[in-house]
Amino acid sequence: MTDLLKIAVPNKGSLADGALTMLREAGYRQRNDTKDLVLVDDANGVEFYYLRPRDIAVYVGEGTLDLGFTGRDMLLDSGAEADEVMALGFGGTRFRFAAPGGGAMAVADLDGKRIATSYPGLVGAYLLDKGISARLIHLDGAVESSVRLGVADVIADVVETGSTLKKAGLEVFGEAILESEAILIQHRGRPAPEGFDLLLRRLNGVITARDYLMVDYNVPSELLAAATAVTPGLDSPTVSPLAKEGWVAVRAMIPAKRAQQIMDELWEVGADAILVTSIHACRL
Repeated sequence: MTDLLKIAVPNKGSLADGALTMLREAGYRQRNDTKDLVLVDDANGVEFYYLRPRDIAVYVGEGTLDLGFTGRDMLLDSGAEADEVMALGFGGTRFRFAAPGGGAMAVADLDGKRIATSYPGLVGAYLLDKGISARLIHLDGAVESSVRLGVADVIADVVETGSTLKKAGLEVFGEAILESEAILIQHRGRPAPEGFDLLLRRLNGVITARDYLMVDYNVPSELLAAATAVTPGLDSPTVSPLAKEGWVAVRAMIPAKRAQQIMDELWEVGADAILVTSIHACRL
């Protein structure tokens, strides 16, 4: 009997929601009860383990599990023997330094400072690379309060809107420490397990489907060249004759971000009955 592919999935938070959605779209079973810690998908030869997001890199790095969904920040902070296989396109975050009056500071000013963070491994590696000596203070959360309470001079944390930092009297400064997002990781140096290539193809299909939409429209035959210049598709558009003499139907994949602009351009060319629909999965 073939061994099941063992995959770690975050058990809570935005990473969990994104991973479960992506895996379902890729055709894998996922748990419906958050109390379930393990789910076996016999049809696809996979066993899923639902773990704390911060622990996933450790399990994969130790070789206990084959693959894992986690954040790039958590992988780098862990120092685990695991490598990023692919970025998954969700769960994006940015890590920045912040301090009172940070607008007038530079990264070089961190030398000798106390820096509070929930990611000491990640921040420590960044400071080492920059040749900066600072004292790291590891806190599990709410690091923005550490300066006001006199525990730290600076914080290094995830910055989304920056509103929480402003309320704490902090300003970001310097370049981003890291641009993070959800990633798939694998044990370092281990050969790809059975089922690995299939998983990658399916995940890539989901990611591509999210980046593209399908457009269908009708256009007079004499305007076909101008219309397909707007919608060249990935290889080429599909063109079919219509019952209406002198007209054809066209179907093509288009970038989702430009969908409205492309519809406008097609209308100006002379196309009509323009429809844009979602793609749930694909293979390219």
